[in-house]
Amino acid sequence: MQRFWRQLVQADRVCNNFRARFLGKCSPVHFFWGGFDLAVSRFSGRGAPPMTRGAPNTGVWVMQEAYSHEVSSCGFWPGNGGFGRAAFYAYAYPEPDGFAVAPLRPAAAFYDKDLGQFLLPYDAVREAASPDEDLLAFLQSTYEAAANLGRWDRPALERV
Repeated sequence: MQRFWRQLVQADRVCNNFRARFLGKCSPVHFFWGGFDLAVSRFSGRGAPPMTRGAPNTGVWVMQEAYSHEVSSCGFWPGNGGFGRAAFYAYAYPEPDGFAVAPLRPAAAFYDKDLGQFLLPYDAVREAASPDEDLLAFLQSTYEAAANLGRWDRPALERV
């Protein structure tokens, strides 16, 4: 539990740094009860198609409310989420065309087609020469993929 708490504290610190760069509607960095993950979400301001599926421990009606607007979301799993080990993740809803093959940083990050998400293994960040820089590069590159391919109004939503 002590190790997990330290992971959450560090992930929270970096995710809050990432969150601060966004002027649009953005969730706080929060621990999500449904997925047992730390998450932060940025919203484009435009509506999204109705979500048609639920999630573990979460009804469809909750998902429809949560994903009522276009979103780029990212966070940290301690080993759940279908990957089986600790990782940082990022996804977009709705997922724009070309999202899965968008340029991505750092090199250890990849798109998992079964999960429909980008993943960066926790161990790759932990062992990096500059963990904060690698994690911020992952968060930023996955957001850019969602925002650019989804044609978000980035100048209105971001700090320079």
